[in-house]
Amino acid sequence: MVKYADGPRAEVSVDIAAPVEKVWPLLIDIDLPSRFSREFQGAEWIDDGPALGATFRGQNKHPQVGEWDVVCTVTDFAPGSVFEWTVGDPANKVARWRFDLAGVGDGDDRSSLTFSAEMGPGPSGLTPAIERMPDREHDIVARRLEQGTANLQRTVTGTTGLAEGEDDPMASGRS
Repeated sequence: MVKYADGPRAEVSVDIAAPVEKVWPLLIDIDLPSRFSREFQGAEWIDDGPALGATFRGQNKHPQVGEWDVVCTVTDFAPGSVFEWTVGDPANKVARWRFDLAGVGDGDDRSSLTFSAEMGPGPSGLTPAIERMPDREHDIVARRLEQGTANLQRTVTGTTGLAEGEDDPMASGRS
């Protein structure tokens, strides 16, 4: 049984026919996922970022929840390899999102990208539904993971297309 308090996680990975130096600038654009996600609408830096400890405000929209803003903190940052942000209080996170990037192959002309998300344990939009229907927690969390995984996949597919030089990466049929 999947429980929200256990920090359920989703992850997608892809190999990209482009070097890290071409992929990294895409990842640190905090608006990049908004080009591909059905939920994330965009973000703006609150202070100077991207950098460890920097904060930004993200806007989201979901047909069942409505629209909301969140404050996120960069909680891990290693230029060229890791960009991670935590939604809400990093000590009691609502969610954590993370890009991991590495060069692969001879000459590092290819990259490996993993985009992951972890839910909980801090209160989120799922909390009221779980409180109303505790016997359905597994189904609620599983559905949310499914939605999150789809958005992760759309983001890495779009990022791959951009890094590989496609004008409209989502029109490529890879989504």
